[in-house]
Amino acid sequence: MACRAGCCCSSISTLNEDNARFLMLALLIIIYLLCGAAVFSALEHPKEKLARERWAQRIEQFTHKYNLSQDDLKNFLRNYEEANVAGIRVDATRPRWDFAGAFYFVGTVVSTIGFGMTTPVTIAGKIFLIFYGLIGCAATILFFNLFLERVITVIAFVLKSCHERRERRKAGPAQNCQRPSTDSRERRTDSLAGWKPSVYCVMLILGVAAIVVSCCASAMYSAAEDWEYLDALYFCFVAFSTIGFGDMVSNQREMYKAQAAYRVGNFLFILTGVCCIYSLFNVISIVIKQVLNWLLRRLETPCRCPGRGNRHPRRNVVAPGHMRTRRDESIETDGVNDSEADGRRMSGEMISMKDFLAANKVNLAIMQKQLSEMANGHPRQLGSSSRYNEFSGGVGALGIMNNRLAETSADR
Repeated sequence: MACRAGCCCSSISTLNEDNARFLMLALLIIIYLLCGAAVFSALEHPKEKLARERWAQRIEQFTHKYNLSQDDLKNFLRNYEEANVAGIRVDATRPRWDFAGAFYFVGTVVSTIGFGMTTPVTIAGKIFLIFYGLIGCAATILFFNLFLERVITVIAFVLKSCHERRERRKAGPAQNCQRPSTDSRERRTDSLAGWKPSVYCVMLILGVAAIVVSCCASAMYSAAEDWEYLDALYFCFVAFSTIGFGDMVSNQREMYKAQAAYRVGNFLFILTGVCCIYSLFNVISIVIKQVLNWLLRRLETPCRCPGRGNRHPRRNVVAPGHMRTRRDESIETDGVNDSEADGRRMSGEMISMKDFLAANKVNLAIMQKQLSEMANGHPRQLGSSSRYNEFSGGVGALGIMNNRLAETSADR
C-alpha cells in the first residue's frame, strides 16, 4: 500500500524520545495512582463506613443521655476542632510553641516532612513561613544532595575494595606472594581503570541501609511511644520519605523516660532516615528511567515505507533498533553531543532545555563515571580542559546541571 502524505508508520517511530519517555512515565503514574486508589479504597473504605456509623450512634446516645440537641453538641465539637488546630488536646501534651516545640516544627518544615500537628495561626507567622520555607527547603535539598555524594563515595570505595580482592584471587596465590612486576601492575591498573561500579549495587546498599535505620528507629519508637512495632515502622517510612501524614508524630508527650536521650535519638534518626530514603529515591529514579528506555525499545516499530529505510534517523528520535547507530556509551565520556554545543558554549549562552534533556539521557553513565572517579581517587583535574569552577561536582541530575553550568560559566 502506497504511503499518503509522507510516512504511514506509527507516530511513535518519529516521536521525540524525551517526549515519549515523559508521556509513558505520565501514563504509568496515572495507572499506578488508579491501582493504588482501588487498593486503598477496598482496604480502608469499609472501616470508614463502620467508624461513621459508630460515631453517629455515640452522638445520638450522648444527646439522649444528657438531654442535649445535636446542633448544640456539634457546635461544641467545632469549637474543639478549632482548639485542636491550635495544638490543644484532651490529654496533656508538650507545649507546641516553646523553643523546643518550635525547633521541632521548623525541622519538619525545612525537611518537607510537614506532619501538620503544628501550624502557624497568626498572619505574621504564615507570611514568615513562606519566606523561611523557601530558603530552608532549598538549603536542605542541597544538603541531601551533598549527603548523597558522600554516601556514594563511601560505597564506591567499598565496591572498589571488593573488586580488587576478586582480581587478586583471580591472579592466584603464587602471583600474590611474588613481587609484582611492572607489567602486572600495569595490567592491574588497566583493570581498575575500566572498572565501573554498578548502580544496582548502589541501590541495594542504600536499600539495606534504609531498612536497617528504619528497623532501629522503629524499635526506639515502639519502646518510647508505646506503639506497635509495625505502626512504628509505618511512621518511619512516612516520616523518612517526607510524606508526613501527621496521624502519628513522635516526641509529643510532656514527659518521657530519658527524655534528653530520646529527643537526641529522635532527631538523629529522622535526619539519617530522610537522607537515606532521599538517596535511595534518587537511585531508584535512574533505574525507573532505564525501564522506560527498555519499554520504548520494545515499542519501536521498523519503518517499512519505500525510500525511508536508508535515511539517517533524526537526532533524539525513537528509531528502530537496526536503523539506530549505537554510540559508544563509555563511562569515560564527559557529556553528550559536545561538538554540537561547542558554538553555543563558546558564545557564553546558558544551556538550552533541549541540550539539558539530551544530557539527561545518559545520567546513568554519568553517575557510574562519578562512582568510578570517587573510588579510584582520581577526581576531575583542575585545568582549562576540565573547566572546573564553583559549579562543578554533584551526583545524578544535580551533577548534570552543575556540569553544564560549569561549562557555560567558564566561557564568560
